[in-house]
Amino acid sequence: QRRVYRTTTHVPQELGQIMDSETFEKSRLYQLDKSTFSFWSGLYSEVEGTMILLCGGIPFLWKLSGQICGHAGFGPEYEIVQSLVFLLLATLFSAVTGLPWSLYNTFVIEEKHGFNQQTLGFFFKDAIKKFVVTQCILLPVTSLLLYIIKIGGDYFFIYAWLFTLVVSLVLVTIYADYIAPLFDKFIPLPEGELKQQIETMAKSIDFPLTKVYVVEGSKRSSHSNAYFYGFFKNKRIVLFDTLLEDYSALNKEPAEGEDGENEETKSKTKNKKQGCKNEEVLAVLGHELGHWKLGHTVKNIIISQMNSFLCFFLFAVLIGQKELFAAFGFYDTQPTLIGLMIIFQFIFSPYNEVLSFCLTVLSRRFEFQADAFAKELGKAKDLYSALIKLNKDNLGFPVSDWIFSMWHYSHPPLLERLQALKDAKQE
Repeated sequence: QRRVYRTTTHVPQELGQIMDSETFEKSRLYQLDKSTFSFWSGLYSEVEGTMILLCGGIPFLWKLSGQICGHAGFGPEYEIVQSLVFLLLATLFSAVTGLPWSLYNTFVIEEKHGFNQQTLGFFFKDAIKKFVVTQCILLPVTSLLLYIIKIGGDYFFIYAWLFTLVVSLVLVTIYADYIAPLFDKFIPLPEGELKQQIETMAKSIDFPLTKVYVVEGSKRSSHSNAYFYGFFKNKRIVLFDTLLEDYSALNKEPAEGEDGENEETKSKTKNKKQGCKNEEVLAVLGHELGHWKLGHTVKNIIISQMNSFLCFFLFAVLIGQKELFAAFGFYDTQPTLIGLMIIFQFIFSPYNEVLSFCLTVLSRRFEFQADAFAKELGKAKDLYSALIKLNKDNLGFPVSDWIFSMWHYSHPPLLERLQALKDAKQE
């Protein structure tokens, strides 16, 4: 794929009608920089993980956690407390070692190509907030999961799976209402033509829409997105302001008297006329609602939970193997949290790669079906132009190596999606 980025320097003939040479070159250089960053950050991650294993980092951190618990008056019998201290130290280590890479990605690569909208102060405040919120969710959930495994008896894997199912459903339900607003501002889409058209389209396919929000995604990045959430008769749609031509901050000149920068965000105008027109936004939403109407969301949840149950069952089979713990430096103890880490992170690694590929293939199939659903709604022409605009706004590179695309792309390549829409568009 890097060879494709390096050698494809001119717009291919089949792309001549949808992409100008300037945008093509910008997207090529952006993806080449991202590829280089991905290689070095991935290499570092592999080296770091290997050194941790070879140098006994996991048993060392577990022993350190025990010493900290001992100073606080908790002996070895308080395994769950020690597990939480271990988890806190491990995630803190991961956050610290990952920080330079995150900084470079945000303030060098994304900044260089015009996507970053954050100041350094906003970045660090955001990172600290994410860490705290993550710990507030991770530590209680982990402690309850460990407790269930310990008291569950021979069928603990069933109770553990049911617990994780409930937690995942609760998190999906509350995320956009209570967690996401801690990081971004959500405002109801104002009354007007766009809102009326969205409500009319939702009603036409029996989508139980209750609210439509606009999220100020432009505070951190100029990438655009849209999604829906909620269960049963309580669905909400969220549109990033960067998706909407009329709302994108990047399309607006700073008001008179403003210096164009504040403590949290920087206003940039180099990506002028970002976003889609109302008709194109409706086409994008038609695609997203197609995922709901065709049952893709439910199917993904079912697949995820079947996989989760299988993993917990295999964990129950393997957890008694002392050789697994000994291989990772645990000769005298077999802590449950360490068992979870060894089995889910290492033993299942090859299986997870195969599963990931299968889900990628399925995802591409779902994307074509959602495009076809939007086409049936009469949105083929608008979705065609919206896909081109979004590809341009996000500097997506439309040429890909077929093996790389097959393994990595959860969405079909742009040309394939446009070709599928082309006939209906011409009609």
